[in-house]
Amino acid sequence: MNSFSTTIPITIITGFLGSGKTTLLSSLLKQETMVNAAVIINEFGEVGLDHDLVETTDENIVELQNGCICCTIQDDLKSTLLDLIDKMQRKEISQFNKVVIETTGLADPVPIIHTLMTSLDLHRAYSIDGVITLVDAVNGEGTYDIHEEAIKQTALADRIILSKCDIADALVIKSIISRISIINPKAMIIESNKKKIPVADLLGLNDYDPFNKTWDVKNWLAIEKYKDNEHDHDHNHHNKHHHNHNPNRHNDNIESFALVTKQQVSMTTFNFFLELLTSQMGQDLLRIKGILNIRGESTPAIIHGVQHIFHPVEWLDKWPDKDRSTRLVFITRNIKKSAVEEFFNILGENELKTT
Repeated sequence: MNSFSTTIPITIITGFLGSGKTTLLSSLLKQETMVNAAVIINEFGEVGLDHDLVETTDENIVELQNGCICCTIQDDLKSTLLDLIDKMQRKEISQFNKVVIETTGLADPVPIIHTLMTSLDLHRAYSIDGVITLVDAVNGEGTYDIHEEAIKQTALADRIILSKCDIADALVIKSIISRISIINPKAMIIESNKKKIPVADLLGLNDYDPFNKTWDVKNWLAIEKYKDNEHDHDHNHHNKHHHNHNPNRHNDNIESFALVTKQQVSMTTFNFFLELLTSQMGQDLLRIKGILNIRGESTPAIIHGVQHIFHPVEWLDKWPDKDRSTRLVFITRNIKKSAVEEFFNILGENELKTT
């Protein structure tokens, strides 16, 4: 398969059973912005496809009249994605320039992210754009209390769509927004209902691609969202809802924090630090993002990991601003920030101070 000059962005849509993924997908399939898109689902029967939209169909692919392709997962996600590229290159299906993957309601999004991060074949054609998580405003708090995967889906999200806001009590909505803000301080929270699907806010997130022209390291790290102080503050100035919360009030065993040092870091030391973390805490390191000032290098390195899987270190052409500090952002489960600091300090070379 030939390499593509620009990769095709993949959006992952996840959310617990009954959160509204089918409603969202049905709406997406009718949007003009999805004309050149491929939507990957588990079964056609799970999505209410309008028969008037369907133009051609085969065993795994339904092509809609607006040009959008709806595809079911075959043996596995990797083979499905590669098959789509092959069919497009052979002109068996129309050209597509974006992909949306819908997970099952019980799905952990991490295996999908890992597949996209680790396959060299997929890297030639695709890149991850971001993770969208739907949360049921009516039943979401109860789901969080019972199902740990629902918390994980929220912790890994770049956007949270709070569904059923038209039928949920205002106090219930306020409570679950507060809880989401603690689980994931950075994610934009969007209130939604069946008549209001915020398609424009779901695409072009660039959260996994530092070489995309619209990528912004400050927004990507958003360290100010993780500052540990005793004063309430606005958790996300991009958020469509401005609510205050105490970042020290952690629930659901999720921690979000940043480590920063102004000293240059040895790459050997840093690699050892990551090996220690992943071997001891890998399953509970939900996400790590960072920009590194590596000793002996004039430009910064970018690292990005989900649990124990990391993208290869990538190098930026220049520092994005005057700040030359090494900055790491963590989202963890059942791990205190002090434990991560101790691992770094054991190395005895640099001491990171939590911001």
